[in-house]
Order: sequence, then structure tokens, then C-alpha cells
Amino acid sequence: MQISERFAAAVHLLCYIHSNSRLERVTSETAAESVGVNPVVVRNIMRQLRKNRLITVDRTSGILLAKQAKKISLYDVYRAVEAVDPDGLFRFPASPSEQCEIGKVIRPVLGKKLSAAQKAMEKELKSVSLEDLQKDIRKTVRRAEETAG
Repeated sequence: MQISERFAAAVHLLCYIHSNSRLERVTSETAAESVGVNPVVVRNIMRQLRKNRLITVDRTSGILLAKQAKKISLYDVYRAVEAVDPDGLFRFPASPSEQCEIGKVIRPVLGKKLSAAQKAMEKELKSVSLEDLQKDIRKTVRRAEETAG
């Protein structure tokens, strides 16, 4: 199971907006250049982020965060851009054999474990804000500059 690259691209986009919107007018083209994807991909992600009230888009101001970075969690971004089925992240085959001793019980047994794994992942995503990421990004940049200089 793999979460699509939309999630990482959306987080990158939000970090870019947070870092640059005070300095310059952020557009889908400038953001796409930073993320390394086509502007159409960025606009599709932006549509989802705007629908979930994480960004605003204005012709004059450009793209802005709709709320403070400390109030946007990775979970918020995940829910905004990942089409997660209401039944959960993991899917099962439609009809395992009822004649097989494993087929009869695999869904409830494995389902319990996978549900716990999904809850743990979501709990971790909820604990990390965009502001937390920005702090880590600044530390990493400073260390790289110190090492290079």
C-alpha cells in the first residue's frame, strides 16, 4: 500500500506557500517549479486544498495559507488530498472463500490489525503541524549552510 505522491506534493506546496507568500506573490507556476511537477498538477492539488479550507487563492495576493501553519496538521493535508475510503485505508478481496478456514476469518482478524495501523498513522499525522515542518526545514538548511561554509 502506498500513499500517492499528491500528499508529499501538497505538503511541499504548503511549506513553499508558508515560506514565500510574505516575500513574493506565489502562483501555481512558481509553486510547480519548487515542487518539480507540472503546474496543472499543482492546480489540481490546490483545488483540493482550497476545498478543504487550507489555502485561499486571490488574483492580487496569490496563494496564501487559509489559517496559521501551526493549525494545519499533516493529517489535514492527508485528508484533503488522499481519497481515503470511509471503510479505511486498506481494502480486502470482495469475497474470500467461505470454504477455506483462512478465508472465513481473515477479514475480521487482519482488519483489526490494519485498523490499528491506520489509527496509529493518523495519530502521528495529527501530531505534526506545518509549522513543525518549517522549523525542521530551517534547521536542516542552516546545518547545510554551516557544513558548506
